[in-house]
Amino acid sequence: MLRFYLFISLMCLARSDTEETCPSFTRLSFHSAVVGTALNVRLLLYTRRNLTCAQTVNSSAFGNLNVTKKTTFIVHGLRITGSPPVWMEDLVKGLLSVEDMNVVVVDWNRGATTLIYTHASSKTRKVALVLKEFIDQMLAEGASLDDIYMIGVSLGAHISGFVGEMYDGQLGRITALGYKEPLGNIDFYPNGGLDQPGCPKTIFGGFQYFKCDHQRSVYLYLSSLRDSCAITAYPCDSYRDYRNGKCVSCGASQNESCPLLGYRADNWKDYLREKDPPMTKAFFDTAEENPFCMYHYFVDIITWNKNIRRGDITIKLRDKAGNTTESKINHEPTTFQKYHQVSLLARFNQDLDKVVAVSLMFSTGSIIGPRYKLRILRMKLRSLAHPERPQLCRYDLVLMENVETVFQPILCPKLQM
Repeated sequence: MLRFYLFISLMCLARSDTEETCPSFTRLSFHSAVVGTALNVRLLLYTRRNLTCAQTVNSSAFGNLNVTKKTTFIVHGLRITGSPPVWMEDLVKGLLSVEDMNVVVVDWNRGATTLIYTHASSKTRKVALVLKEFIDQMLAEGASLDDIYMIGVSLGAHISGFVGEMYDGQLGRITALGYKEPLGNIDFYPNGGLDQPGCPKTIFGGFQYFKCDHQRSVYLYLSSLRDSCAITAYPCDSYRDYRNGKCVSCGASQNESCPLLGYRADNWKDYLREKDPPMTKAFFDTAEENPFCMYHYFVDIITWNKNIRRGDITIKLRDKAGNTTESKINHEPTTFQKYHQVSLLARFNQDLDKVVAVSLMFSTGSIIGPRYKLRILRMKLRSLAHPERPQLCRYDLVLMENVETVFQPILCPKLQM
């Protein structure tokens, strides 16, 4: 069971229950959240035949559902306002764009719309039972459990897990977004799993302060359905080890060097089945805005200072078109010792193909006291996302503290590649 993890909390989905030509998600008001709602589960089917007009389905009426294809259930969580989630339409369309499948939106807004979390959570097993009845009928019509995929958000992750339990863990796949406790084969931790870049840090950010971090899990998953970027995650024991560049190799025998976030995470399914236990934690960082991709490089530095130096490194890259991107490696001071190579993990929010200029800046973070020099015997820059690209080097540099030093890199000698 593959799942996606982010550390925070949520608010999600909705539209009217009246007869419609194109049924839509149940839309409720904040008043409904105040007084509470009784449970009513609706299943809305989308396929490539009815991409923009849902069909209401149940265990006796399948509509366009083709049991020979993959069926993905999208299950929302707690609804505090009763409104539809802004991401639902994009998620449905994104899934159908990458694969010809059945997408079933599980609308339990009547039941999930409440101000009291426990009122909604008490209904999750009942929703799971409704889904089991529907899936049982699919199986009777020739569907396979291997083709059942559940995407649960917040309390929807609980529901998805309950359905998985009812089938003894034999569902094809479960992805849990915005779920607090790690429980999957792969638990993904964006930015360490805590505060997300670009989200408000204080209550003065308004409503986004309460939901931005939590909703980010959904938007990161959505980014995996687009061709603009593929976010790579790195299996590691801790976020600190990942930031220190200790976990960037995932095994030469793997077709995918490291697991990809989101929809294509199941590329690692067969590999994980061989592990004991068959699970791992994977860390990655993101940019502040969509599509959130970061591109990883190693910066290998050998220094020849007589005395040990400790500090941070800022590196900038520039291409022929004048585009620039910057990485600050300052999560903890780096120790530089004479003739020892230090490999720093740099993370850039742009992928510059042909780098023509590099700049480095060294800082100890000290406001008073002497300004130190960092004497670099060799600097080497190598891309992790594109290891086939030439590695770039520079020799005999002296960095004055807090002064940006710009230089043109050269191709590293073949022996260093």
